[in-house]
Amino acid sequence: MPAARLREYLDANGVKYVTIRHSLAYTAQEVAASAHVRGKDMAKTVIVKLDGQLAMAVVPASQRVDLARLRDAAGVKTAELATEQEFRDAFPECEVGAMPPFGNLYAMHVFVEQKLAADQEIAFNAGSHTELIRLSYADFERLAKPKLKAALTR
Repeated sequence: MPAARLREYLDANGVKYVTIRHSLAYTAQEVAASAHVRGKDMAKTVIVKLDGQLAMAVVPASQRVDLARLRDAAGVKTAELATEQEFRDAFPECEVGAMPPFGNLYAMHVFVEQKLAADQEIAFNAGSHTELIRLSYADFERLAKPKLKAALTR
């Protein structure tokens, strides 16, 4: 089960969360609709390369990462989307495109859109295309330790 590692981590850290099973969905907007979560409240994890290193940009499902803003906010020279081939092996227990936004579990920095930080809760893929997890944003921030909260979308 893809979410087992994540659930074990959350349980070990005393986090209260809800697991939501939903019908098969691949895009963050489809997942949000299937799980009855507003698109702006559903976080999607976008894998990027910052100066050649894999990192996570976590943004609302209804938004797209602005790579120029991310580059400037992160203080790097280059920011680009990573290809599936470049990041597939970094998430062995996850289905491609369903990675949870906990970069600390995968030795990656996490950059979060500040709009998500304003919400009480955050919902995100839990490693599969049929399951998501909802928990408080404060717990997410405490455990994932995002490197930066900034405007990453337009």
